[in-house]
Amino acid sequence: MNSWRNNNRRRRKVREQLKPQESRPKINISFHPFGSFVAALRFLTILPLPGILGTSEEELTKAVPFFPLVGLLLGCLAVPIAWGLSLLLPPLPVAVLLIFLLAVFSGGLHLDGLADSADGFFSARPREQMLEIMHDSTIGPMGVIALVLLLLLNAACLASLSSGLIPAILLMPIAGRAAILLLMALLPYARSEGGLGSLFAPYFNNVTARMTALAGLIFLSGMAWGAAGAQGIFAVFAVLLLTTLFAVFCRRKIGGITGDTLGAACELAEAAVALSFAIKVGGIL
Repeated sequence: MNSWRNNNRRRRKVREQLKPQESRPKINISFHPFGSFVAALRFLTILPLPGILGTSEEELTKAVPFFPLVGLLLGCLAVPIAWGLSLLLPPLPVAVLLIFLLAVFSGGLHLDGLADSADGFFSARPREQMLEIMHDSTIGPMGVIALVLLLLLNAACLASLSSGLIPAILLMPIAGRAAILLLMALLPYARSEGGLGSLFAPYFNNVTARMTALAGLIFLSGMAWGAAGAQGIFAVFAVLLLTTLFAVFCRRKIGGITGDTLGAACELAEAAVALSFAIKVGGIL
């Protein structure tokens, strides 16, 4: 596991972007209106994209509002695969393969954040030491436990679904990226300098962040209603509740958020959608 995480090419790429400006190669590219969406795709997925559009730091900084759209794209890619697998395999193998597929699409970036957050938050250390633990690239026992439990929960919930599998797998990536925007709107950045999250400083705990988060939640709610009606709206409320509780937890532990906690919020929101679809809404509404 440590070897996999230490050799994660996506993490190395992101860290390379965080080098001081003078040591970073200059890219002579004028800002393009479509560039920020492409930058969001490059940052949040491993989809191969040619050219240099979306590779500048300015485009990446302005990519935050496009995160839910990237989630929609991933959901649209996962839906036909889910439909095809369900024709060939029993529910449990289908669920496991879909969870694996979503992790591959993002290069394990958000799972990495979940593991680091668990290691830091449950270390019983002071705030500064928590941040140091979260910055460490190795994985500890709490990180392993968090990963295993979350993946098992997602697989179990999806395996229990029949007609709800397709809307759930569509909404999970959208909800995860919308949760990132919500956490950005609720809390300031916890580190004094550096870190992955510092790339998106203009979208932390200000009016711009709250308007972006509101737009993301409206987009998620519209997709949820269209895909699953009341069950979808129930899933949105589950995402809102869990993300808000996680924000309170982050504030108590480290006084804000980091890039790792944003990844953790994404994974927790996806799990909230899977769990909410496993709950029989008709029995409680």
